[in-house]
Amino acid sequence: MATLTEIRWHGRGGQGSKTASILLGKVASKTGKNIQAFPEYGPERMGAPVLAFNRISENELTVHCQVTEPSIVVVLDPTLLEVVDVTEGVPEDGTIIVNTNKSPGKIKEKLDFAGEVFTVDANEISTYELGAPFPNTPMLGALIKATGILEFEDFKVQIKKEFEKKFASKPEVIEGNMNCIDRAYQEVRN
Repeated sequence: MATLTEIRWHGRGGQGSKTASILLGKVASKTGKNIQAFPEYGPERMGAPVLAFNRISENELTVHCQVTEPSIVVVLDPTLLEVVDVTEGVPEDGTIIVNTNKSPGKIKEKLDFAGEVFTVDANEISTYELGAPFPNTPMLGALIKATGILEFEDFKVQIKKEFEKKFASKPEVIEGNMNCIDRAYQEVRN
């Protein structure tokens, strides 16, 4: 992992961009990393475009501002590709991961992006595993596979602990979320 990894999450209100960034931050901190996880708030409402951010580092984090040059971008809603420049500030060797059933080649061409593009159908995975399209959890699995920012088995141990806290009385939700992560990790394409 680079000394500092910055991630920008693009989603719509209610899809879990903020939750995904916070979960990633909690898990990364449990593996000894220094982290920041925060959303960008404005007058957003359900369905409006929203942003969330992560910084993960081996070193102390001393910067406290919005992420403007992320090396990784995660897009939870493919319709945002029509209304937001998700490549803004991303270096030529950056990585973009999109929730879509389209091929990485089609998305790469659409974005006119030189870096790596990965796709995974997070909506299909979560609908099957959880009964509704909650793309944030599968996108975490895809992110780990596409970037290697954390070791997958360590990530799974720690995120399961977070799910057990959040869904203590709903073991089926814990299992469904873990299945989402495993499937997205296996099914992400580039």
